[in-house]
Amino acid sequence: MALDGKLTKKLVSNLGPGRHGDGNGLHLVVDPSGARRWIVRVTVKGQRNAMGKPLRTDFGLGSAELVTLPQARDRALEYRRMARAGLNPRFNATREVPSFEEIAGQVHIERLPTFKNAKHGQHWINTLRDYAFPKIGRMPVDSIGQPEVLMCLSPIWTEKHETARRLAQRIKIVLDVARSKGFRDGENPVTTIKDAAILPRVRAKPQHHGAMRWQDLPTFYVALRERKAMAAHALMFTCLTASRTNEVLGMRWEEVDQAERLWTCPAERMKTGEAHRVPLTPEMLQILDEQRALGSDVVFEGQKRNRPMSNMSMLMLLRRMGVKDVTVHGFRSAFRDWAAEAAGAPREVAEMCLAHRVGTAVERAYARSDLLEKRRVLLARWANHVCGG
Repeated sequence: MALDGKLTKKLVSNLGPGRHGDGNGLHLVVDPSGARRWIVRVTVKGQRNAMGKPLRTDFGLGSAELVTLPQARDRALEYRRMARAGLNPRFNATREVPSFEEIAGQVHIERLPTFKNAKHGQHWINTLRDYAFPKIGRMPVDSIGQPEVLMCLSPIWTEKHETARRLAQRIKIVLDVARSKGFRDGENPVTTIKDAAILPRVRAKPQHHGAMRWQDLPTFYVALRERKAMAAHALMFTCLTASRTNEVLGMRWEEVDQAERLWTCPAERMKTGEAHRVPLTPEMLQILDEQRALGSDVVFEGQKRNRPMSNMSMLMLLRRMGVKDVTVHGFRSAFRDWAAEAAGAPREVAEMCLAHRVGTAVERAYARSDLLEKRRVLLARWANHVCGG
């Protein structure tokens, strides 16, 4: 039965940074980051330190998020009993070590606020769920070494290299967190595997999105205009703005400034994580005027009221129109080719139209302008080409 002390469950959750005693050598340590862990200080009977004084040592009992207050008191009592008997708890204590899956789940919860969006957060844990949990999920986190990590990575290292690379990063994070909580010792096996070049080097093959020739776009756009489906309107707007699918489909009316002829896509929907201003041409504004009449909260409404379309809607429209080997993303490539080959546009202007980062971090720090007016001129020329003007 657990002993009583000074701390309570509520205090454990709410105490600020510092070292908070429960009595009988048990302390709750709260780091400035907010991480909480248990330690117990004991003096081992009959043993001396290098100075010849009684051996007094702090031992970690695990994270307060995984080890409850009663469990911490029970473990502290076990350590004190061993110390009174002259046994060093470091070599004699038994403790419950959480599984890899338990630590991974906790890391995922802690990091949810830091992900770009909920979808990215789900992808993070899904990678571990699909490729790590079936093999090492139930293993105590302190028993995972190089063989276990390789068991997860090797089968997909060459076939799905990008997935494997992300998997390695996520396994490393979980094991690093486990070590910080006192459940592991030594170097991270993922780091060792990388440094020793145990896995073969894989050259990444560039993946190109199927793109329509910019010369063919005016003819295609004529056929697209004849379509009445919502996906057709969204695809027209996507072509004219050279935007990404999720940027357009998530578009809401509060993002549109009609007076300034601007659409500001918020940071959470941008790949760069920074808000992006898109100058609106007359052709774009005409599309928006037609959409506004529908009275939806979103610009391009899907089958459910006030909800956007599926991100497959525009691609499926292309297939229904008989357009093969072309993706929605490929229209960005068509714009980029046109800007270089036909418009002779400066590289930085064309790249900023695509919401790409231009230059080094230092260059971007000094180049504060997003070249809005120059981009307005270029997109107007692009709309003139696409619409056959």
